[in-house]
Amino acid sequence: MPQYIELKNLESELAEFRRRTGLAALLVLALFGVLFARFVYLQVIAHEYYYTQAEDNRISLVPIVPNRGLILDRNGTVLAHNFTAYTLEINPTQVADLDATIEELTKIIEIAPKDRRRFKRLLDETRKLGAIPIRTRLSDEEIARFAAHRYRFKGVEINARLFRRYPNGTLASHVIGYIGRINQKDMERLETEGLLANYRGSEHIGKTGLEQTYERELHGTTGLAQVEVDSGGRAVRTLARTPPVSGNNLQLHLDLRLQEAAEQAFGKRRGALVAIDPATGGVLAFVSMPTFDPNLFIDGIDPQTWGELNNHPDKPMVNRALHGQYPPGSTYKPFMALAALELGKRTPQYSINDPGFFTLPGNSHQYRDWKVGGHGSVDLHKSIVISCDTYYYQLAFEMGIDAIAGFMRNFGFGARTGIDLAGEAIGINPSPEWKQRRFRQKWFTGDTISIAIGQGYNIATLLQLANATAIIANRGIVYRPHLVNTVQDATSRSLREVLAEPLRRLDFRPDHWAVVQRALVDVNTPGGTGYRAFADAKYMVGGKTGTSQVIQIKQGQRYDASRIDERHRDHALYIAYAPADNPKIALAVLLENAGGGGANAAPLARTVIDFFLLGRPVRPIDADPATAGTAAAEANAERD
Repeated sequence: MPQYIELKNLESELAEFRRRTGLAALLVLALFGVLFARFVYLQVIAHEYYYTQAEDNRISLVPIVPNRGLILDRNGTVLAHNFTAYTLEINPTQVADLDATIEELTKIIEIAPKDRRRFKRLLDETRKLGAIPIRTRLSDEEIARFAAHRYRFKGVEINARLFRRYPNGTLASHVIGYIGRINQKDMERLETEGLLANYRGSEHIGKTGLEQTYERELHGTTGLAQVEVDSGGRAVRTLARTPPVSGNNLQLHLDLRLQEAAEQAFGKRRGALVAIDPATGGVLAFVSMPTFDPNLFIDGIDPQTWGELNNHPDKPMVNRALHGQYPPGSTYKPFMALAALELGKRTPQYSINDPGFFTLPGNSHQYRDWKVGGHGSVDLHKSIVISCDTYYYQLAFEMGIDAIAGFMRNFGFGARTGIDLAGEAIGINPSPEWKQRRFRQKWFTGDTISIAIGQGYNIATLLQLANATAIIANRGIVYRPHLVNTVQDATSRSLREVLAEPLRRLDFRPDHWAVVQRALVDVNTPGGTGYRAFADAKYMVGGKTGTSQVIQIKQGQRYDASRIDERHRDHALYIAYAPADNPKIALAVLLENAGGGGANAAPLARTVIDFFLLGRPVRPIDADPATAGTAAAEANAERD
């Protein structure tokens, strides 16, 4: 059988090979062309851009946090300053297993349970804000131990940080306030205000008190350092540096020695005290008791400690002098007396007969005086000295609420004083318009009667009372209370004074001022409700006692502190200025649930004024708040 041999067409195959080779060569040439074009783009066209990128990778801009400004009292005593310490910090975004990393770290550096709790809280609040401290103020030994094991902990660093310190602990903490870690809300606010760039690298911001109010003055200006880094991101050398500008220093009117004396005088009692220089409006002392230690907030307070502070029944975090709102009680009567004179409702000689109660025409309800049986014949001077309620019941009925509310605006009741602390409460200067807005109810004549003795809807802050007292001491010159006296520029060291310019002047008759002031002096003489507290004083003092009801006593019943729960007992108040003939200090004192103002608040005021004018040592009052009703019989007999 014949066999066929298939002959290949060599020419055709060779042509096909050459064609394929040519196509491959063209493809290779095209790829090389693309690569060459890319080289040209990178090396020539985009050279500047990528050179800059490379420099940015080589050079890191590191913010330099400025020193926060100091806070000092009027005598130069430091109330807040800074120090540098090393912290152990974890960047959660660079750590795969956070819990395991912390467990390993505890084998090298002691990390207490409270440190872990604080770290977790900060982690929740600042999840996207970089490194978070888990231990602060490391010792040299701890730093050395970590340095030997650093290679094992990616995302864990030791950094030097500035810390705030309050060397006097709890003293004046409600005034100074504290700083805390910047959270998301703070960042949003800073961005809105256009300040976020100046807070690059900053971790803390003022949260309360002067630290918050004067944040812009205290923070300073952030600096920048150009640092060359290696491939691992570690600094090799500093190429250029723009130094930061420290924050400005604040010097206050506040006298730390007076503040300490006042706080010691409170003992363990709850309450508040505000003392003002009548000549300038400068705040000499600003007390809220109990107080707290602002140093607890520097590293970020742990949840357990915060819970203990926030849930404590005595509310140490509440600034009673600024936020607390209380019925002013009989401390309101001197202002009512001045209104009666100025509005022509009373003359100094006009007298009433006090039977111990007042009854509205056509109404059987009795508004009782604190003294059973009444005070007999009472003129305006005596009404202040013995604190006659009935006199002011009748006066309020004749004046009417519109006249009362309008006059009291002159002394700042129902309005913020404008002190340089955030969060000031406004109080209530009651009026028919206010009641309609608040309760959707009309005003009744009976509402007016209680207003006259500082009760009912009448609510004031202790700061308002102290400021109003300073206005009486000044005979009508109104200042804005302020804590900061001067601001010292961090660069030039020059001082910028907070000028003590009067806001306004109350143009009342001089003889009317004199009548009320004379009565206030006699409050502290024999027969007056403040006499026992100031019996042997080496100076004249004008003052007024007051008692503020916490719960209403039913008709026909008498107040008996021994039968009432401690938290429901009356508040004790006292306002004063001294020396009466040339006032250097005006103050208001409140003791929560302490009973009569003459028996309790006036002695505390005496202690503070003695210290300020005479330098006498402090005599703390009863230290146990639970014994506030031990002098119940005395308080019942003389509640003011």
